Amino acid sequence: MAVDTSSDDGQAIRKLVPIANLATPHFESLCAQITIQDAARNDILFKRGDVDPHLYYLLHGEVSFQAAGLSFEVVKSETESAKFALAHQVPRKIDAVARSSIRYIKLSASLLDCPLTQTYEEEISSMVIIEPEENSDDWMTTLLRSPIFQKLPPANLQKILMSLEEVIFEKGETILRQGDSGDYYYLIKSGQCLLTRKPSEHAKEIKLALLRDSDTFGEDSILSEKPRNVTVTALTKLSLLRLSKDNFINLIKKPSLRYVDYEQMCLEVKQGALLLDVRSTEAFNSHHLEDSLSAPFFTLRMQVKTLNRNRPVIVVCNNGKTSEAAAFLLLKNKIKASILDGGIENVAPTLVKSAASFAIDDGVETTFVVPQKTVGISVSGPEKESATEIDKDAVLEKLQKDNTALQDANDRLKVMYEQLKQEKEEADREFRMLYRQTEKLKSILNAMKKNPE
Repeated sequence: MAVDTSSDDGQAIRKLVPIANLATPHFESLCAQITIQDAARNDILFKRGDVDPHLYYLLHGEVSFQAAGLSFEVVKSETESAKFALAHQVPRKIDAVARSSIRYIKLSASLLDCPLTQTYEEEISSMVIIEPEENSDDWMTTLLRSPIFQKLPPANLQKILMSLEEVIFEKGETILRQGDSGDYYYLIKSGQCLLTRKPSEHAKEIKLALLRDSDTFGEDSILSEKPRNVTVTALTKLSLLRLSKDNFINLIKKPSLRYVDYEQMCLEVKQGALLLDVRSTEAFNSHHLEDSLSAPFFTLRMQVKTLNRNRPVIVVCNNGKTSEAAAFLLLKNKIKASILDGGIENVAPTLVKSAASFAIDDGVETTFVVPQKTVGISVSGPEKESATEIDKDAVLEKLQKDNTALQDANDRLKVMYEQLKQEKEEADREFRMLYRQTEKLKSILNAMKKNPE
């Protein structure tokens, strides 16, 4: 029997994970196929070793998880644990036994395997987001609200939530180190940690970001297939949820990232998309695509807030790997991002410029050429009207190109501003440290002068 979506049962089902993330039409279709079932105390829902792939959700009562006849966990309805499918791993690792009379639903996982496509974009505002209860885990609410996770197929979201592994770090411990290989994607359940980076082996460590509850990190190395580019250290006792590399790639990366070929890239740039080159400054100055802007990946985290969220971005690097990490970062910040498939290495050499097409350097003035009025042409009659119309179209097209160039220049200046701002803050910190050291040395020298012995 179908479930009325406006009933108490319907509202309870709406809060289950990942059902809470379904668009309204899909949720209504799901409820039309659901039958609520009852079980008496001591009834068995499933036994250890069962390979039944259905998902069981508890709506009312209590269920005991047992092994060898001993109960080691009890799940109660209307608690955080009851929002998830009961011990969904197949084959089953435990027995699930009704501890009281219960009501539950049994779903085929395929019913949840439906991404939030463009057809349902207008419904996102009407999705039910699980509001954090008192003393509940806010990390899950934040996860479900994330732009990345809202676009995932609900079946993927279900697998992610059930695959997360909790790990604890004490204050001062290193979670991951610059240069290590990427093996996990992390979400902060509670606590704070610091992201730092060394530009070179003997350089001073630069502080990049302070991460708090519900922040995520670790995807850059997995996506780019390069060693970790930052070190992450616990500033407090830290509880992390981590997802393995394989699960991240299969459940998050593949359904999240969009790729375009060179022709599609040119079309979208012509329509106003921003072409962002995330290689090093040296590589960009050596060769790059026309109309692209330089934004080295290691600085992108600091610069992302300067980008216009309403302007699509196409990310470019050598082979597309670093672009994947950059695009993921942009998507997390609600910026529509695509990747040039295969990177510059997949583009014909004749289409790659060897000098900056729109260089902006300190002390160098950038000049835009404004279309001038056509003179010295004399026409009459219909030909004059046609020529005038052609001139207007040409001028309009030129103005549009110049306007795009100005927007690109503005974007690059914003990027440069953020870089300079970061450098200034670092210089200020070093100055304050040197000043304190100088004052201490002065005090020591004055003391030595007063007491030469």
